[in-house]
This record gives sequence, structure tokens and C-alpha cells, in this order.
Amino acid sequence: EVQLVESGGGLVQAGGSLRLACAASGFILDDYAIGWFRQAPGKEREGISCISGGDGGNRYYAASVEGRFTVSRDNAKNTVYLQMNSLKPEDTGVYYCGAAWPTLGATQWTKVFQYDYWGQGAQVTVSS
Repeated sequence: EVQLVESGGGLVQAGGSLRLACAASGFILDDYAIGWFRQAPGKEREGISCISGGDGGNRYYAASVEGRFTVSRDNAKNTVYLQMNSLKPEDTGVYYCGAAWPTLGATQWTKVFQYDYWGQGAQVTVSS
């Protein structure tokens, strides 16, 4: 069974850090680009970061998280991470990871329909 599972969410104060993990089972993660999306209450799911397949040489970030968030992958563990630093209350939402085969470019990664698989989401709450 193909599955993506997010973990690492939680409650943190503004200025704090969290690291999300996206673990894959049933398929080889490094064959896919992995995107991170965020959905705040009442808003659409928005792309915040993406890492290309293979060695992860291409990484993309939304302007709202550039310089604060870092995406990385550990293919040996079949896992992609999103390190989130200097968190702000507006970072609050449910974070989802998605997998797209074989990879995505700069104009594609923010589009939900480009992804083949999705995780169930992890709640991140940043208090002020």
C-alpha cells in the first residue's frame, strides 16, 4: 500500500522551531519530488516548499517562508524533512506532504493537481 505519513507537528511559541517529517511506504521516495503544503482554516492549500527527486538538487520555497524553512531528504530513510525556524502565528495550519513523479519544476510545484500521493496532514500551531 502506498502511503505518506507526516509527523512532528505540535504547538510552539512564536520564534520557535519544529521539524516535520514525511515518511513514505510502498514506494521509493527518491523517485519523486516531494512538496510541502499548508492549509489554514478557511483557506486553500498553499505550496510552501518542494524538493526535487533523486539527489534533491532543486529546492523551492514560497516567499513567506524563504530563509526560515529548509527542506531536505534522506533517501536511505525514505523520508523528507521540513525544518521550520523563526515560526510565526501565520504559519499555523495543517501541513501536508505530497509526492509527484518524477519531478516538478519551478512553475509546477505549487499546483495541488501535480501530486500523485498525499499524507493525512500534521497540525502546526504557533502561539503569539
